[in-house]
Amino acid sequence: MATGPLWRVGGSCVLGVEHIVGKVLVVEDNELNLKLFSDLLRVHGFAVEPVRDGREAVSRARVFEPDLVITDIQLPFLSGTDLIRALRADAKLKPVPVMAVTAYAGREDEERVRAAGANAYVTKPISLARFIDEVRALM
Repeated sequence: MATGPLWRVGGSCVLGVEHIVGKVLVVEDNELNLKLFSDLLRVHGFAVEPVRDGREAVSRARVFEPDLVITDIQLPFLSGTDLIRALRADAKLKPVPVMAVTAYAGREDEERVRAAGANAYVTKPISLARFIDEVRALM
């Protein structure tokens, strides 16, 4: 049950927070992970725009104008790595930091994702504290 005011930022709602810390686009095809990331960010004062498909992430980002993009790497249709490249190729979105969240834990995987343009790399399963620390560091 909601206990605080509900604030609306664009199409996103933030429960019980009077000051929006920042806007985060979350791209994740796994429904449970998408809910976990979105709820965790909202509790910490972020407006969240959830996206389940990398194909729509760039167009949604142009409208939402996020301060940060968090993306899974294993996405259907358009991989997270390709999404990062597309964000970096877009003049409006190029400066937006990107945090990759992935089950890929190898050094080569991290190098490949960072080479595509990711600013941070977090492996699953995530530590909730580290996740929020990484988000704050990128804002």
